[in-house]
Amino acid sequence: MEFKVQHQLLANVPLHRVRVILPLGMDNMGSVVGRTPLQRMRFNNVALRKLPVDTSGEPESRTVRGACFSRVQPYPLVNPKFVALSNSALTLIGLSADEVLRDPHGAEYLSGSKLIPGSEPAAHCYCGHQFGQFAGQLGDGAVCYLGEVENPDDLQISQEFKSPCGRWEIQLKGAGRTPYSRQSDGRKVLRSSIREFLCSEAMFALGIPTTRVGSLVTSDVYVQRDIFYSGHPRAERCSVVLRIAPTFIRFGSFEIFHPVDDFTGRQGPSAGRHDIRAQLLDYVIESFYPEIQRSHTDRKERIVAFFREVTVRTARLVALWQTVGFCHGVLNTDNMSILGLTLDYGPFGFMDRFDPEFVCNASDKRGRYSYEAQPYVCRWNLARLADALGSELQAACAGPILDEFIPMYESFYVANMRRKLGLLRRVEPEDQDLISDLLKTMHNTGADFTNTFRLLSRVPCPMGKQSEEADAVGLVVERLLKQCASLEELKVANHPTVEPRELEMILSMAETNPGMFNMVANRPEVAKQLEKIGRLKELLDINQEDLSLKQKDDWLRWINRYRRRLALECEGSSDPHLVEKERVTTMDSTNPAVVLRNYIAQNAIEAAESGDFSEVQRVLKVLESPYSVNPGLERPGWLGCRNERGQTGHKEEESEGQRRTILNARCPPYTSKPPSWAREICVT
Repeated sequence: MEFKVQHQLLANVPLHRVRVILPLGMDNMGSVVGRTPLQRMRFNNVALRKLPVDTSGEPESRTVRGACFSRVQPYPLVNPKFVALSNSALTLIGLSADEVLRDPHGAEYLSGSKLIPGSEPAAHCYCGHQFGQFAGQLGDGAVCYLGEVENPDDLQISQEFKSPCGRWEIQLKGAGRTPYSRQSDGRKVLRSSIREFLCSEAMFALGIPTTRVGSLVTSDVYVQRDIFYSGHPRAERCSVVLRIAPTFIRFGSFEIFHPVDDFTGRQGPSAGRHDIRAQLLDYVIESFYPEIQRSHTDRKERIVAFFREVTVRTARLVALWQTVGFCHGVLNTDNMSILGLTLDYGPFGFMDRFDPEFVCNASDKRGRYSYEAQPYVCRWNLARLADALGSELQAACAGPILDEFIPMYESFYVANMRRKLGLLRRVEPEDQDLISDLLKTMHNTGADFTNTFRLLSRVPCPMGKQSEEADAVGLVVERLLKQCASLEELKVANHPTVEPRELEMILSMAETNPGMFNMVANRPEVAKQLEKIGRLKELLDINQEDLSLKQKDDWLRWINRYRRRLALECEGSSDPHLVEKERVTTMDSTNPAVVLRNYIAQNAIEAAESGDFSEVQRVLKVLESPYSVNPGLERPGWLGCRNERGQTGHKEEESEGQRRTILNARCPPYTSKPPSWAREICVT
């Protein structure tokens, strides 16, 4: 008997009262030959066998003690339909996009409206430190673990991206209420689902460890969402993404054993259950760190080695984020993967204009998770993981490993940046200063992060053809200047962010109490504000023409320094042209031509919300090849892009020429700096 429900009926029933009644017996009775690829997936749900599971099945929000998972049932959607599929992600679990699309129940299976044979729906219990404070029980409030699918026999992927346990955990995000939903409805909407779908696949294509998303399904069910917490909610479509990773266990998974917190008074739901903590720890090491399991017979040594490896992976991950200008936005401990993967795409952002203080989360008022803070926050989170391991990891062992984190991160970061600059054959003491000087020049000129690095491969290495090289340098500088911020943009960027009353007090102190002022001015947050004031004063005393000349001088100075360093790369080589070719090839395969900027995601979201899913699919195709732009895919295909007032569409009376000009301004190429309307985009 097919499961059906009328939209009108469902709209009047609370979501937590609607349950999925599925003909599982009929699915299981079918022959293997007659099953679709989705129905033939090989599940081996080890986590539910090795870890304690709450089997009550109650979906109501509650404290779940003594369990790492809770049995749940996903909630159905009305008229589920595919928005987009990632073929490369689906390959991990033995599927192809074509097979999924041909399955008559494909959208039902991948939205939770129909259970895949062999799946065992559950929700994971975890805690977390959010914005620096222990938040107590959190858990999968909108996510449903379906199970673990064994690697297909013919899976062909690089060792770096293989699952260490030979299985892939699959989840449905947005599939309805669980015991961890608190006051929420367990649903995700089309807007946020598109962002997670596109960014997961974009990060993979960039070569950055990440969870994956295989599909995005939307529906005719709506929920109310107040995007900006302004008291003006709007109806949005319920949508579900299929997430894929070896495991979604995170730092916060170990915080369910947290004792009473001195500051908040909260504790983990399984505080004192050292037996379960040991069980979880053994499961993680045995399943996902098999080399450590084999190499260390002594348990204490094994756990130290495990913590060191998590630290190394986290340092490598954040170094990769920094070198592509990616900002996570909510680096709470519950969003930190135990495998060193990028996990949970909420208010993320790729930096446009280079700004160390870039904050992509509009609700992060104090900048805790700013771009420049990310390495230090990751180190702090690792310290919380060490705390969560308790007696399993002695402080005397954890401390030295934590002390290694920042030097380790810096080593990874500099190595990545040297590749971005094509410094491949020699390591020179000046390299770190060259990198710092580049970032300072980018900051002062307001240069676009992604496009600036992409242009640097066009800087010629000195080979003696001075006139040709001078022309080439001049052309690069012209292009770089187009990536720099205008005078007005820089004025806005350098406006002090401190409260006016506090700023007035600090400036008054400079006159009335210089000694106290000097003490206050040395605090990093105050020093930054004073630096901004000084920079703003300079900008108020200059015009656009003079600013452009200064920006040109700044870039010429740095490029001349860079070319002197490039000359050292060719020194002693019998074929400097081969060295130059290798440099350009490496830089163009390290510096992306396109990243998922907020305005690109927003265009795709607005198109999808109007019923046109082609822009999501088009952006996915572009992001799958970030180091080149496919012919014919240089710019958005959706013609409803915004104009400068945030409206969409074209006036009937506009000529074709006018439309083309306006379209270029509204919908620039994917490789372009963001249009002016992109500044209005607010992500929380």
